Parts: sequence; C-alpha cells; structure tokens
Amino acid sequence: MTTVDEDTGAVSPTLLERPPHPRTGWRRLRRDVGVEYAANGLIGLVFSSTGPVAVILAAGAAGGLDAAELASWIFGVFVLNGVLTVAMSLAYRQPLGFAWTIPGTILVGNSLTHLSWPEVIGAFLATGGLITALGASGLVRRAMSAVPMPIVMAMVAGVFLTFGIDLVRAVASDPAIAAPMVIVFLLFGASNRLGRYVPPILGALVAGAIAVAVTGRFAPTADTAGVFASPVFTAPVFTPAALLELVIPLAITVLVVQNGQGVAVLTAAGHRPPVNVTTIACGLWSLGAACVGAVSTCLTGPTNALLTASGRRERQYTAAVCFGLCAIVFGLFAPLFVNAMTAAPAAFVATLGGLAMLRALQAAFTTAFGSSHTMGALVAFVVTAANPMFLNIGAAFWGLASGIVVSLLLERADRPARTPGNRAPAGRP
Repeated sequence: MTTVDEDTGAVSPTLLERPPHPRTGWRRLRRDVGVEYAANGLIGLVFSSTGPVAVILAAGAAGGLDAAELASWIFGVFVLNGVLTVAMSLAYRQPLGFAWTIPGTILVGNSLTHLSWPEVIGAFLATGGLITALGASGLVRRAMSAVPMPIVMAMVAGVFLTFGIDLVRAVASDPAIAAPMVIVFLLFGASNRLGRYVPPILGALVAGAIAVAVTGRFAPTADTAGVFASPVFTAPVFTPAALLELVIPLAITVLVVQNGQGVAVLTAAGHRPPVNVTTIACGLWSLGAACVGAVSTCLTGPTNALLTASGRRERQYTAAVCFGLCAIVFGLFAPLFVNAMTAAPAAFVATLGGLAMLRALQAAFTTAFGSSHTMGALVAFVVTAANPMFLNIGAAFWGLASGIVVSLLLERADRPARTPGNRAPAGRP
C-alpha cells in the first residue's frame, strides 16, 4: 500500500493515508473560507436535515420508538458525524462530509417490525466492529481501486437522477414555490457580476424562503419535544437473528453503496479521499453512534456532491467544515430544527436539492459515458435508476454489481493490463 502527499507528491508505503503538511491552521482556514463555500455547507445541511431526517422518523415510527429515542438518534447522526466531518476535513484539507447510511436506515425500519430496539443496537455495534476491521485490513481500498470509475459514476448518476426528476416534478406541481427558485438560480448563474457576490444556489434558497413566506406555506406543528436533544443510552442485545439480518447488509450499504458514492464523487471533483482512514473512521464512529441509538456512519455521496458543487478545489474543504459545524448545532437543537425543517413545503426541499445537484449529475454522466466501459456503465445506471430492492439491499449495490459483471463479460478490451510499475492511484480504476 502507498499513499501520496498532496503537497509534496511523495509516496509512502503505509496502510493509513497521511494528512498533508503543513497542518491546516486558523490563518489558512480564515483565508480559504468564503460565502460560496459557506453556502454550499448550508445547502448540505438543508438537504441532510429534511428528506434524510424524514427517513429516520419513518423508520422510528415503524419500530415504535418514542420521541426521546428518535431525538437521540438524530443527535447522534448530526453531532457525532459533524465532529468527524470537521476533524477529517481539516486534517486532510478535503471536503470529507460524513453522515449516516440512508439505505441502512430504511433496512432498519423494516427490521424494527420484528426485532426489538436493543437487538438492533447490538447489530449496530457489530456492524461498526466489522467495518473497522475491514478498513484496518486494507481490503476496501484495493476493492475500490479495482472497480472502473465509469461504472461507479454511472451508479452515482442513477442515484442522483432522482434529484433531477424531483426538481422537474416540483416545478410542475408547485410552481409558486419552485419557479422563483429556478428563475433566480438561472439569472445568478448567467450573470458573472451577480454570481460573483451571491452564489446561484444561495440566491435560490433566499428566493424559495421568500416564496414560502409570501404564500403562507410555512406550517410548523406544535412543539412538544422541547428544544435540546438528549442522548439516550440503550443496552445492546446480541441475537443471531438480528446479527444475520442486519450486520452484512448494513456493512454493504456503508462500504459499497454510500462510501462508494462518496469516494467516486470526491475523486471526480479532483480530490484524493483517504479510503482506508475513512473506512476505519466510519467503523469507529459507528460504534459511538450505536451507543446513542444511531445508525452507522458513512462518507455520504449526495452531501459531498453539494459540498464540491462550486468553488476552487483547494478551498472546498471549508464547505465541509461549515457543514460539520452546522450539523453539530442542528443535532444539539434537533427537536426545534426538525420541526422547522419539516414545516416547509416539499417543493422547496426538492427544488433546492435538485438545483444544487445539477452539476454533480452532469459530472457523473460525463465520467460514466465519456470514454470506456460504456455498456457496463449503462447497465449500472439503468439498474440503479430502476431502484430494485432484493435481499434487503438497495439499488445502488445491484447497479454496481450488474455493471461490473456486464463489463467483465462484454468489455474485456476496456480493461487495461496492470503491471507492478503501472498501478492506478488509490480510489481510481
């Protein structure tokens, strides 16, 4: 195993990727941060605190969790992962945004219909241990390096396609909210003068907020959960049924589905995410998250796409730092913020997420179908976009697996022979 220092280009034979030197100090952080990057971090939080939180609430409702347990879950996925995001992004000077596995949350929601909450907590802990061991072995980085990037990005495009479709549907179903956001986004994007001072996505956010206020569509519910979130500790119970049902699928959703997307998005944006360190961090943080009743940690794909949507590559880490700090605040005040976020119309969130994801979707299509492995990429995209669910494993895994199989069978000429002196960089095919 070798790692490359971003600043010096030096190669070192180590399992754990080393952070760049010199370390990121307060003076450099203050110089690199800006309105554009702070806006991308805020958009990442808005995305994470709306639809994904709704998935947690739905999963908890399926399992009969009370308000305190749900608040503790949300506290864990925001506060703990916010701390990890800030620490890793500053250490590696890359936008490394950590969140939680949404497919895994859906899986847990299904399991809670017949498993107890302590049994699920036990599965969370076992999953964290398995992910940590796999990261320490170095196998994850080797596996990711062996997968052709066009197929990975086609899978990512299949996942991100939903955001584009939801954007179009929002404009058609709720033009009073969505249309002003799209118009402002296009105007600010087309004008160099306007876009220099206000990022287009921030303009869309403000326009949407004004539209919601003018139409009187902001409808918060009665707040009965308080203001501050308090962690709830649940003693784990380890049963063969829960371990067999959840551990392997949860690990797959973290390592293949979520981290695969995150690494692919960051690599396409010109970064070199530390795959092994990221995997180990996801495992260790999953152990901590399990203690407060939160699902496993992952390097999220959609949020990192938002964090790298614009700006200079070497300054994009500040967007992740802003996202992480906002996530910590959101987690501490989870009951209050969840009530506010869920009070906005669905079209507001769909339009904001769709506009923010357009560049990432464009880049995914360009990488997937711009060179080799196009048949495997096409199959990966179609299968992922079709959104099948088999063996309690989501579409992204099956899209990636089917694309690789098809490419191995039909596109042998696109797989270049590798020699010990001609290896692809970590995280690249």
